[in-house]
Amino acid sequence: MPAFMLTAQDVAILKYKGGGDWYSNPTALPNLIKFCNDNINTKINEKPQTVEVGSIDIFQFPFLHMTGHGNVFFDEADAENLRNYLLSGGFLHIDDNYGMQPYITKELKKVFPNKELLELPNNHPIFNMEYSFPQGLPKIHEHDGKRPQAMGLFHEDRLVLLFTFESDLGDGWEDPEVHNDPEDVRLKALKMGANILKYAFEN
Repeated sequence: MPAFMLTAQDVAILKYKGGGDWYSNPTALPNLIKFCNDNINTKINEKPQTVEVGSIDIFQFPFLHMTGHGNVFFDEADAENLRNYLLSGGFLHIDDNYGMQPYITKELKKVFPNKELLELPNNHPIFNMEYSFPQGLPKIHEHDGKRPQAMGLFHEDRLVLLFTFESDLGDGWEDPEVHNDPEDVRLKALKMGANILKYAFEN
């Protein structure tokens, strides 16, 4: 299995099968990267690459970001590749852009059949890495009136996967004119994203 340096600071967008729009929010990750490089001393390539979930290329990146609105499908090889990646030190952030939750929950069972997504408590370190979120995951976009949830998968007490649900961080990372979010809302989203990246790089 190829190894990657955990000190490396590079991120990639995860491309998956199933017809879901893995490519949604095209300005989100570049904006988050720029924010992190400007504010928390990261040195991330500002043009994130795209990697397929079943590709060996995922092992080059300590952090993968996945988003979309709809269907997600992992075949057996995808699930095994992603499992090996996460167990070898990689980190996956899945941001539900609205509508992903039932699909990704089902597909993650292929990756870790014996693990359940657990809600992170508000005092988890990820909410206080660089910026403080004492109430936990911030609400960025309203869809169904539900509270935002940060759900995690753990391996040997290490958070290896974060699923952000009913928050829509990625919409807040997008260029201001895309969703016309107020600047304070965008800043909350970017700060939470910075916490996630910092956590992934340091743990």
